[in-house]
Amino acid sequence: MKIDQEAHTSHISQKFNEELEEIRSQLLEMGGLVEKQVQDAVDSLVDGDTRLASEVRKTDKTVNQLQLEIDEVCTHILARRQPAASDLRLVLAVIRATSDLERIGDEASKIAKATLRLAEEGTSPRGYIEARHLGNHVRQMVKDALNAFARFDTPQALAVLREDDKVDLEYRSATRALITFMMEDPRSISQVMNIMWVLRSLERVGDHASNLAEYVIYLVEGEDVRYTKPDKIEQVLQHDDEEDQKGSST
Repeated sequence: MKIDQEAHTSHISQKFNEELEEIRSQLLEMGGLVEKQVQDAVDSLVDGDTRLASEVRKTDKTVNQLQLEIDEVCTHILARRQPAASDLRLVLAVIRATSDLERIGDEASKIAKATLRLAEEGTSPRGYIEARHLGNHVRQMVKDALNAFARFDTPQALAVLREDDKVDLEYRSATRALITFMMEDPRSISQVMNIMWVLRSLERVGDHASNLAEYVIYLVEGEDVRYTKPDKIEQVLQHDDEEDQKGSST
């Protein structure tokens, strides 16, 4: 059964309504923090800003603590309320989403660590433009996935899933170019390898953003679309919509 945002504010218990809204709000707060962490990590790399890189790494502790707090609230809801149907999907989606957000924070921290290494070893001769472009792309994916979660917006979630293939192509193209450059100039291998690890982290951020989008579809539609291609997901959602329309007309 498809649900919308209002479905989670219609319980007899006002306290239950507040608890569900609390975990959703906390998730979006954590997401905003992680999104900024990714942006700051890429900025620190491109600008060679070691102070900002250190701040990104410190933020990781805050992100970890938020995950623990949200998980604790979700555990209490599961134990006390024993939610069913869409309420259970919301709690499960939040638990899964916080795990992916925490991992995005980990990848941002790895990028910041690469910035600090490059400050010690010397800047890389290539790869910063690619890192900036890929970083902007995956950060937008995270933002769009969080907006989809906030609005119960499955079309936007599906659009995020479609972006993942573009990110993968962009990552592979940038990696090939950097490998070619290292073959031509072996003296740059150490520095360029740091950039390649950054690109790998950014590609993983895109993967986690896709996971967030899948949880939105699970939450709203009740369909587990993990390991399913976007075109197939779209077919499933269209079929569900047609079935809903038939049911409402009878």
